Amino acid sequence: MVAAPPRRALAVVIAPMRRRHLRSVLAIEHAVYPRPWSPALFAAELGLAKTRRYVVALAPNPDRPLVGRKVVGYAGVMVAVDEAHITTVAVAPEHHRQKVATHLLLAILTEARRMGAQAATLEARVANRGAHRLYAGFGFAPVGVRPGYYAETGEDALIMWAHDLQSQEFANRLETQRARSQAPGGASGAPDLHVPWVRGRVGLGNAAADDGD
Repeated sequence: MVAAPPRRALAVVIAPMRRRHLRSVLAIEHAVYPRPWSPALFAAELGLAKTRRYVVALAPNPDRPLVGRKVVGYAGVMVAVDEAHITTVAVAPEHHRQKVATHLLLAILTEARRMGAQAATLEARVANRGAHRLYAGFGFAPVGVRPGYYAETGEDALIMWAHDLQSQEFANRLETQRARSQAPGGASGAPDLHVPWVRGRVGLGNAAADDGD
């Protein structure tokens, strides 16, 4: 079988998430998550500006060129003391593998560094190996599993951490990912993670997930 050609990276603009974006954000939320966040939860998070940063990825809208750009993804981070927790990263299914998630991660990790974070953590479904590769490209490494973390499906979560966010090494990693975000293709630039202690975890037998980029 001939491999499909790599998808062109989507030209996006990253902007702070505003209430006017929520209708589009919620449409993506319902498309990608079995238990989506509510409008009230998003509104509450946007009101916590001292400790939260939420951004959207905006792309040209070919169907409605006079309206302007459309929301194709979004992400958020919470910073407490010197630790950042990535609360959400989501991309519209039709724009997977177009580097949208890379742009979003660049934005929220840059914000986390500005807010003084020294380390960052996130959870990802154990079956979503593409997301694991994406996060590994930003320096995240697996440290454990949260059993049954995703209550709606019973899936376990892989816990990942990145450290030394204020270091020059991490700044260089972000610049590497920034350059990669302009290149075609959906590969994250990181190899598959081999984590023997997640074998057999709930969800690992599911169909292969999108690579999260």
